[in-house]
Amino acid sequence: MNSYNLFNLFYSIFLTELIAGDEITSLNHEVIKSEGESVTLSCSYDTSQDGPWLFWYRHYPNQTPQFLLYKGARSSTREHIPDKRYTSTTSDTSTELKIQHLTPADTALYYCTYSSL
Repeated sequence: MNSYNLFNLFYSIFLTELIAGDEITSLNHEVIKSEGESVTLSCSYDTSQDGPWLFWYRHYPNQTPQFLLYKGARSSTREHIPDKRYTSTTSDTSTELKIQHLTPADTALYYCTYSSL
């Protein structure tokens, strides 16, 4: 099987209603997996918002970031996950993105962010 670098960079963009002290942090920096495997990317967040929504984006070089999914946390249970290869879990302080059946097209930067929609 071929190996591919899955670079993941987490950056708190697209934040709305940012409150002093809010933050989001990557728990992974570079992940190397083989085609067909699965990978789990994680980030932690700290916000005083009651029901934040956690978003995941994929970013290819020289392109705009692509929306992958959102999932509610804490008091919000809503989610929108259009691609069945992706699953997401959230807690009061973290979120994970799991990508199954990796392909070369999954080699990209991955962003997590949150909003209190």
